[in-house]
Amino acid sequence: MLGLGLGLGSCQSTPPADREAPAAAPKPAEPQLAIRTDADARAAVARFILTQPDPTRYVVDSARVNDNGDTWQVLVPRTDWARRRPNRARFEVSKATGFVRNGPVK
Repeated sequence: MLGLGLGLGSCQSTPPADREAPAAAPKPAEPQLAIRTDADARAAVARFILTQPDPTRYVVDSARVNDNGDTWQVLVPRTDWARRRPNRARFEVSKATGFVRNGPVK
């Protein structure tokens, strides 16, 4: 009986110490203060897109920026939406805080 107990006890193994920790989810883009120009808004959206699951589907170089008063509206073409309408993703950038958020496309 003692031999059986020792045999079963040795079946349990401890995980190796050199195991890697799971990768952490990407952090949201840190807001800047005072986004004054459309180039700043485009750069803020580019940083935000890098935190998305598949940033390669966005074509930031071809983004269109509109001044909407308190925010900048940035329309970024998507490669996976090439033959559909609308074919751009919409982002809103706060001029005061630099906070970027996704917006619905109409």
